[in-house]
Amino acid sequence: MAATTGLISSTFLSGETSSFPNTSFSSSSLRFHHANFPANLRMVRIPTLATASKPATTTPRQPRGIMKPRKISPEMQALVGTPEISRTQALKLIWAYIKQNNLQDPQNKKIIVCDEKLKKIFAGKDSVGFLEIAGLITPHFL
Repeated sequence: MAATTGLISSTFLSGETSSFPNTSFSSSSLRFHHANFPANLRMVRIPTLATASKPATTTPRQPRGIMKPRKISPEMQALVGTPEISRTQALKLIWAYIKQNNLQDPQNKKIIVCDEKLKKIFAGKDSVGFLEIAGLITPHFL
């Protein structure tokens, strides 16, 4: 595999005038004003090449945290249809179920009106706010 190269800029102070004839920066912005240095002291940037030390690894990382599939309760299994699922996928499937069955309150879309399947998951509540969903599914992950 070929090494990756990148452009790095080095900066140093020079007492000479600019060696780049067609530069558009003003000399006053690059001057170093100090009592012990001559007035024509300038910062000069020289581009250099560098190679990357290691190529990136291509092995996929194992899912962790909320992305890791976990065993779920039988009530949750009845809704999502699988014995193991990640929290993110469970939330996606719950939202798909809510939208498919038109369970959002028509006046306030932030409120979910629970049917019998959702009542089993959402602690028997008749309605829940959409921000409560993530907290109410927590006990169903074993």
